Amino acid sequence: MKRKALIVWGGWLGHEPEQVTQVFKRTLEECNFEVEVSDTLDAFLDVEKLKTLHLIIPEWTMGKITREQVKPVMEAVASGVGLAGCHGGMCDSFRESVEWQFMTGGQWVSHPGGDGVEYEVNIRRGSSPIVEGIEDFKVKSEQYYVHVDPAIEVLATTRFPVVNWYHASNGCVDVPVVWTKRWGHGRVFYNSLGHHADVFDIREALEIMK
Repeated sequence: MKRKALIVWGGWLGHEPEQVTQVFKRTLEECNFEVEVSDTLDAFLDVEKLKTLHLIIPEWTMGKITREQVKPVMEAVASGVGLAGCHGGMCDSFRESVEWQFMTGGQWVSHPGGDGVEYEVNIRRGSSPIVEGIEDFKVKSEQYYVHVDPAIEVLATTRFPVVNWYHASNGCVDVPVVWTKRWGHGRVFYNSLGHHADVFDIREALEIMK
């Protein structure tokens, strides 16, 4: 019997949500998932349907979500459904929803230097089977500076500053790139890579999402 996943995409088109969705859909289908894709947040309204899923993937940057839409997701994940996402599609989704931020474990606040910054993703070895066998790798994209829940389990980090900006006077800090956390009986996974779909042409970046 195939596992079921729901991908909900939309919001700011600069993050190529439809293209990223297709990458995730193809990857999930290769892993024997039955994948439903929706371009409306109303796909979150039916809590009983959500509870039949194995995985929910939001791919929605800078939108607004109602309490009627966010509460079923919170309940479904708490019941044991997985939640996974990337970049602004999950942790810069709904800036006015502190409930969403609490569940996902973090919120984007800046990407000093914008797009095209070359930086290294450092794998925290032994942290999780998710990153087992993956070596440190470099990307050229947005380097996400995120505020995070202290309860997250960090699987990979990146070192700031790469770009000399206001934050640089604080010295070197390692900011989470990949993490997991628990929400009730559910597991939450996040990867800050994914500004554009072509980031997942990098083998390590796509492997982490699997």
